Amino acid sequence: MDKTADYFAEIVTRRATGLIGSRKIIAISGPPASGKSTVAEAVVASLTAMEKTATLVPMDGFHLDNAVLERSGNLARKGAPETFDADGFVHLVSRIANGTGTVYAPVFDRSRDLAVAGAQLIPKHAEFVIVEGNYLMLNAAPWDQLRQFWTLSVAISAQMDVLEQRLMERWADYGIAPDEARTKVQGNDLRNARMVLQNSAPSDLMLN
Repeated sequence: MDKTADYFAEIVTRRATGLIGSRKIIAISGPPASGKSTVAEAVVASLTAMEKTATLVPMDGFHLDNAVLERSGNLARKGAPETFDADGFVHLVSRIANGTGTVYAPVFDRSRDLAVAGAQLIPKHAEFVIVEGNYLMLNAAPWDQLRQFWTLSVAISAQMDVLEQRLMERWADYGIAPDEARTKVQGNDLRNARMVLQNSAPSDLMLN
């Protein structure tokens, strides 16, 4: 995956450096385990190596807390569109796109399975902001408000069997037993993957 990520990052970086405007916001979307976060990190590293100011903003900082999801009965669906503070995320991206000052954003701590408020700073002088997440091009409110802010949108895809294998490996890395991991993958992760693949608007750049 690393070589593929580097190749994809090179393609995105070439497109990004040709964009016009004082601040470029690049959306990198795709289903769970498609490699979008790895590509996004590689793009930031590539732009930084070119002495560009680039920062990464993951959508995962807007996961609703487990206690909130448990009260609403959505804990088993964590990662689905309705388990995010989508309106808050849209507001953040709007501030990044339209503001001139420093913006603070939450970050998701996977080791603790929770979002940490104000854990990331997006500097006012950032030339490139790389936004990464599953639902950046989703055809559903309020997610569909996001696309007005993208200078460039990139979609990363993969075959469902590849996604399933990667998702099983991901849960295994977190110490989840195979049977429980399979329940999570089949009952939630792949449902979210199909939603992304079937219900997202076309992106400017498609990577498979």
